[in-house]
Amino acid sequence: MSALHIEMMEEGVLSPNIKPSTPSKNIKLSDDIHGDDDGDLKMINKQSLMEKWGLLVMYCIFAAVGFTGGPLLLRVYFLHGGSRKWLSSALQTAGFPILLLPLAILYAKRDKAAPQTNFFASPKLLLSSIFIGILLGVSNFMYSYGLSFLPVSTSSILLSTNLIFTALCALILVRQKFSPFSINAIVIMTLGSVLLGVGQNGDRPEGVTSLQYLLGFILSIGAAASGGLALPCIEVAYTKANQVMTYPIVLQYQFFMALSATVFSIIGMAVNKDFQAMQREADEFGLGKMEYYLVLVSSAVVWQISYIGTLGIIFYATSIFAGVVSAVLLPLTEIAAVIVFHEKFTGEKGMALAMSVWGFLSYFYGTYKESKIQTQIDSTKTSTRE
Repeated sequence: MSALHIEMMEEGVLSPNIKPSTPSKNIKLSDDIHGDDDGDLKMINKQSLMEKWGLLVMYCIFAAVGFTGGPLLLRVYFLHGGSRKWLSSALQTAGFPILLLPLAILYAKRDKAAPQTNFFASPKLLLSSIFIGILLGVSNFMYSYGLSFLPVSTSSILLSTNLIFTALCALILVRQKFSPFSINAIVIMTLGSVLLGVGQNGDRPEGVTSLQYLLGFILSIGAAASGGLALPCIEVAYTKANQVMTYPIVLQYQFFMALSATVFSIIGMAVNKDFQAMQREADEFGLGKMEYYLVLVSSAVVWQISYIGTLGIIFYATSIFAGVVSAVLLPLTEIAAVIVFHEKFTGEKGMALAMSVWGFLSYFYGTYKESKIQTQIDSTKTSTRE
């Protein structure tokens, strides 16, 4: 059987009935689950649907923490004297060493009798993570550069358009099927972003020229496009892997993806002499020297949490759903910006918030409904075979 077992995946082990050489297929919440062995089929059908949704909700919370806190911390860095774009880009993936702790724990608890391919990712899979990591590094740099010239609200609005790019790329790369619920979610949430953007005239920060503002606008769109491409590419890598995808393998994939993105940014830092400038920035930082390093470390950790959440969402659902989650977090970022930076909460922002929540609930309900129907179909198949 090619479908992975979610309970076994969490523990880092596989069912002995799954052969390592069998191509993997992730269990999505709306997938048609089938198998060659009655025991495996019964095991999967007995899995609690609530447990699957619980894990997905957990990863959504991770994504919410990162996508809301990350932009705010980067904006704090720029507002109080920070100006290094490559450094701020590196911060978005530099927290990857924290993944070594869960990997070490899972390695110690692994089934030593199982083949090594049950725990370690294949070279092919790791190679794809490196290439996607470079794409992620490019996206992070464009996002950081754009954010240095734009308010958090405007930057978030532009970044939310990655849902459109994710949908187009998913249609091309993974032939994603669109239900009426998902189409409704994409249209409603996109209209919400457009509405919010229309009401943001004259928000150019003080000291930012018109040319810089335009550059920030273009770079933010570029970041949304490259980020939208990365999500379906990750889903393709998961589904095309020549081994069963387990939780340790997903963590390794994230580790090497973040590592390659960080190396890409570090090279840019070295060329731009960011390392030499950090000491001067710390001394002149508006909040204090200690606070400067605290902002940097906190930013790295928070962004890493967001990527863990995103990969988990793709693993349990789809890249489209990951895009929907990132888009629905736009209003949360807006609210956080109002609280932290005392930005105005206009009527356009309130309407965008309502439309984003509506779109998210539409997609979430559609996915839940499809998964419930599929569970009933699987139960019927099992009863018929018995």
